[in-house]
Amino acid sequence: MQQNILKTTGTDEYYTSERCYILEISNSRDDENVSIARARVPSGVTTTWHRLQDVEERYLITSGQGLVEIGDLQPASVSNGDVVLIPAGTRQRITNIGEVDLIFYAICTPRFKEDCYISLEDSVPLP
Repeated sequence: MQQNILKTTGTDEYYTSERCYILEISNSRDDENVSIARARVPSGVTTTWHRLQDVEERYLITSGQGLVEIGDLQPASVSNGDVVLIPAGTRQRITNIGEVDLIFYAICTPRFKEDCYISLEDSVPLP
């Protein structure tokens, strides 16, 4: 990793087949150890069941209210300031149970790459 200051804009946000919006904050070959993305889940939406192969993930909730399901744990309510720890290969999804967008940072180690994402549901068409 080299010294750097990364700048992002909201215009780089994109919609995924996981049913949420993603803004890549930091995901680069120059920093293989970690990636950071902001996820935004609209009110009433549940993301698709998925897992990340060989990648650990943490959700840092910054806004809204969610119901997170990971592995064999009971569904749990999450809100601003909560951190969800998701071991590599563990199934996961989150539902926005509030009235405003659920926003959280997804921090992955090592960094997220498309080929680590494994959907556990049939593909979901984009709107």
